[in-house]
Amino acid sequence: MSDSDPVPTRVVVGVSGSLGSLTALCRAATEARLRGSSLWPVLAWEPPGGELAARRSPASALMVGEWQRLARERLLAALDDVFGDDGPRVPMTALVVRGAPGRALVATADRESDVLVVGAGRRSALHRALAPSTSRYCLAHATCPVLAVPPSPLQSELTAVHRRNAWRRRLDSGDVLRGTKTLRPEA
Repeated sequence: MSDSDPVPTRVVVGVSGSLGSLTALCRAATEARLRGSSLWPVLAWEPPGGELAARRSPASALMVGEWQRLARERLLAALDDVFGDDGPRVPMTALVVRGAPGRALVATADRESDVLVVGAGRRSALHRALAPSTSRYCLAHATCPVLAVPPSPLQSELTAVHRRNAWRRRLDSGDVLRGTKTLRPEA
């Protein structure tokens, strides 16, 4: 490859197995097909308790292989959930990376020609205060374009149901009827 040849683009996508990351994986596969790019799903993992806790415990060194195996299984399950037996219909290189998700994704999508795709879940002020956002980290630190994919409408509905259950609120039959009308096309 000479200096004048364009660098092949990659669509790098963060995958955790969450509904938001599965939505992002679907969108990333579509982007890869549209661009004629390869798809790079990345699952980043850290030891339970973080890297500092892992360095303090001698037992954690024995568990690294098991944690990597579990991360690999989670990535394969996510790929199977989204693509099934058909696959993404583009060249794919799946990676399992040890490290914080934001840093791992930015380090993987290190070319200017890459496109980084992340799920941009709706987060409350409490979540923003307590947990770092992978999508915000990627938007702030990536050297390539970043596509933040909003959650699917189905995920929003599922979140509302979980919230209702957590607060032990009764399900109003009117809510059910209104929900089924949006799912069924009018005859």
